[in-house]
Amino acid sequence: MAQDSHGITPVLLCGGSGTRLWPLSRKSYPKQFATFLGAESLFQASARRLSGEGFTAPLVVTGAEFRFIVTEQLAGAGIDPGAILIEPEGRNTAPAVLAAALWLEKTDPGALMLVAPSDHVIPDAAAFHSVLETGAEAARAGRMVTFGITPDRPETGYGWLELAEAPGGASGVLDLVRFVEKPDEEKAQNMLDQGRFLWNAGIFLFSVETILAAYRTHAPDLMDPVGQAVEKGRADLGFLRLDPEAWEGAAEISVDYAVMERADNLSVVPFAGGWSDLGDWHAVWREMDGDADGVVQSGNALAIDCHDTLLRSESERMELVGIGLENIVAVAMPDAVLVADASRAQEVKEAVAALKAQGAAQAESFPKDHRPWGWFESLVLGDRFQVKRIMVHPGGALSLQSHHHRAEHWIVVEGTAKVTIGDSVRLVSENQSVYVPLGEKHRLENPGKVPMVLIEIQTGSYLGEDDIIRYEDVYARD
Repeated sequence: MAQDSHGITPVLLCGGSGTRLWPLSRKSYPKQFATFLGAESLFQASARRLSGEGFTAPLVVTGAEFRFIVTEQLAGAGIDPGAILIEPEGRNTAPAVLAAALWLEKTDPGALMLVAPSDHVIPDAAAFHSVLETGAEAARAGRMVTFGITPDRPETGYGWLELAEAPGGASGVLDLVRFVEKPDEEKAQNMLDQGRFLWNAGIFLFSVETILAAYRTHAPDLMDPVGQAVEKGRADLGFLRLDPEAWEGAAEISVDYAVMERADNLSVVPFAGGWSDLGDWHAVWREMDGDADGVVQSGNALAIDCHDTLLRSESERMELVGIGLENIVAVAMPDAVLVADASRAQEVKEAVAALKAQGAAQAESFPKDHRPWGWFESLVLGDRFQVKRIMVHPGGALSLQSHHHRAEHWIVVEGTAKVTIGDSVRLVSENQSVYVPLGEKHRLENPGKVPMVLIEIQTGSYLGEDDIIRYEDVYARD
């Protein structure tokens, strides 16, 4: 992209849960952080796509539970963030976008903001940069620009944009007539045939000044609570925690409803390159390269005489076999398996709601629990005992803690652990073990330069994660 004096600031929104991609996407570890295509997560791919010449450091808006995942994944992609704003709770996109604009008003008021979901797929970054340049000219002239995707099918899972004229003009910037809600199939086919409609990608480009003026005109009730939330925000380990009391006063509403559908200075730049919001498993199937029979296999999956089917195993210990399947999605995790007709892939969210109502932990909790220091996963859970695998990043440290109801045995299998038990501090190397008595203060650290992995065996009358008393924590957790 051409370099501008201020550049374009990507504003990455990553607070959603993506329940249609259950069981790989869950509330505790939503789809933007998961790896669906290639080696990077959707979030990493989005950040990388919106980096380099012409872009400033990304501004990220996310929830407190994801803040360390954000920094870990950005570091893994080699990208330094600008600000990371922490929402006390999700209030949809309108308050989030406004908070980002108010922050930039203080730090870079001349910037252009590119508001983008962090879970979309755009394979051709160069082509997208080209349409961004077109949109940037209009945005600097005071327009609010949205990017519409040239449709190739009568899609009912997306909102649409009606244009004043069919795309094809030399300028590439067209006037928007209206937003169209997700249509039924007949209406979608009619819009596809007319040629004046595009898919709404939910990606916006505007100057800080322009979007703040739009909020003051069309959503003035948001200005005070969100402004106070930013003004009273608290710096915390490199994050800005928006003030929860002020934030609570902000209405839960999308930026489309609050501002965009009411504005009269909206322009559309068509994008004919590849794009997907990866909204369900059928969309994942479309984005992956299948064989001649339309079969996509991932992980330990085997298809025999199948057609137009997705088979995906997310466990090294799970072999997934399909025989004689057609138009089926099957996804296997260590703790849950989904089997669905591909045409009903969007109904997965209803299954998640039913599991939640039954109290099933799999509805929202991911089998691998990510923490600021690394992650752990439960390997075996029985009556009065549990076996976990724990990975601690180089330099990572668990809190100084104790437990009322359990003792722990640690066996180091990779790297070296620095272990504190009571007043004793020692290094524990591979194939060595240590015992943590019930009630004893203890801490686990990785002083090395490679990940440290250990097996933890817990024994006791209660093994819940809430049986923990923290005395010191480098990550400022309660």
